[in-house]
Amino acid sequence: MQKMNRGIVTALSAIGIAQGLKILTHKKLTGEWDIKQAFTTGGMPSSHSAGVSALASYVAANKGARHTETALATMFGIIVMYDAQGIRRHTGEIAQLVNDLEDNIATLSGNFPSFEYVQREGELKELLGHQPVEVIAGSILGVVLGLISAKIENDERKQPKYKHTRK
Repeated sequence: MQKMNRGIVTALSAIGIAQGLKILTHKKLTGEWDIKQAFTTGGMPSSHSAGVSALASYVAANKGARHTETALATMFGIIVMYDAQGIRRHTGEIAQLVNDLEDNIATLSGNFPSFEYVQREGELKELLGHQPVEVIAGSILGVVLGLISAKIENDERKQPKYKHTRK
């Protein structure tokens, strides 16, 4: 039976671990346990960064820093991390401003009966991206996990394979 691609397993494991750690960091910040944090975007550490860093470090450890696959994984990772802490974070900040603006309009419309205002059913999601420290923490987690995965794989390759033979 064929094994699953270890690079994919490594990256997905890093994402899962980072998502699980969000429960602990939320508890530390708020004092409350919230299992839903494992299924959210944003927060500490960045699972985006953990996943792409794990993949890039795993590939680099196995193929070498000068290999094309390492370059691809690294560039992909840089783009994802930039997006996570840049564009997505700013989108979340804009969503927060829109939500605040809608709250203010709702309050003002109560003072002007002739002003017709229909409030949306739900607010825009605000926690979309990451602060730079969350991206850095995720990338450190990912690099560590990627290197550990590569070491385990390399150690497994070095072990002799014994086949049971019948007499």
